[in-house]
Amino acid sequence: MSQYFQIEDNVLWNPATGVSRVFVRTAESLSLLVDLPSGLGPMCADECEIDIEAFALFIDTLASRYARSNHVILRSLMEGFIATGMALVERGGGELPGVKVARDDPSISALQELSRRHSRAMPR
Repeated sequence: MSQYFQIEDNVLWNPATGVSRVFVRTAESLSLLVDLPSGLGPMCADECEIDIEAFALFIDTLASRYARSNHVILRSLMEGFIATGMALVERGGGELPGVKVARDDPSISALQELSRRHSRAMPR
């Protein structure tokens, strides 16, 4: 089984169900951390509609929080989710203005590289 993360008919990612569940639950947890909606709609009939503007703001805010943090465990817990989210934002045509401004920050550069690796491993 797999599930679809999409914008209308544009499928951005088609992960296995278990991976999808972990991703959605992580989004819910991190949403509480930054007090923002994730932009991920409910999973209905194996499809999750993404509000790309809200999702991009969420990911951009998480990336900024990640870069400012010196908490090793928090950063470790966040980085895989953020990298996957950055790949989805790119696929969906969204913008990450904070990431763009901070691209010279080593933390942001590392997230961008991880995002590229994730993107290559994310089936559509």
